[in-house]
Amino acid sequence: MKILVLNGSPRKGVSNTMKVTEAFVDGICEESCGSAEVETINIVDCKITPCTGCLSCWGKTEGECVIKDDIPQIKEKIMKSDIIVESFPLYFFGMPGILKLFTDRMLSMMCTYKGQRAELGTSFHGLRYPSKDKKFVIVSSCGYALTDYVYDPLLAQYDCICGKGNYTPILCPQGKTLRVPELKNHIDKFLEKFKQAGREMYRFGKIIPETAEKLSKPPFPERTFKALIQKFWSDEKESVKNV
Repeated sequence: MKILVLNGSPRKGVSNTMKVTEAFVDGICEESCGSAEVETINIVDCKITPCTGCLSCWGKTEGECVIKDDIPQIKEKIMKSDIIVESFPLYFFGMPGILKLFTDRMLSMMCTYKGQRAELGTSFHGLRYPSKDKKFVIVSSCGYALTDYVYDPLLAQYDCICGKGNYTPILCPQGKTLRVPELKNHIDKFLEKFKQAGREMYRFGKIIPETAEKLSKPPFPERTFKALIQKFWSDEKESVKNV
């Protein structure tokens, strides 16, 4: 099994979201007894030119983008992977800019739009290289107390691209707490459910409903989180004063 992690955080390895992603991927690797191959690409390190909207990938060079940068190599890795994991924080109710840049360049992997209507559960354009066995997982954390409402705009975009139900979203609230050293023991226990989700993804090809329901539950009660986040911003201001 080949697992490709596309890290869309500008913070690369110190991304809070990567803590969740690593737990999920660790679960897959444990269940596979170490036979799974994992590759991580930091999108921010790649040479990605903005899409110009020329639509050559839908016409003259159908399926291929005319821009020459790192996208063809990443597409090749996507094609060869069994599980693709996009890992990124929620930025202003959407994905980080660098990942949006990457997503726009994935247009060549969509079928040419010829006026077709989107149907429930299907990609709006249709996938150029559909595969029943390939799994697409989105792992995202946010700085909010809960994931309710704040992810609606983002998920609507993925519903149009992939088709509702054709990808697995793993959404984690209270992301700011995931790398606080003093909270490590608590967070390690919290991350165990994401590792369990990874085990199930390997074993069943999906996350069972009981586990999926637990994934978006926060690590701390709202009152505790509110105190933690207020302390975080207070410490941020204090650090500026001490510079």
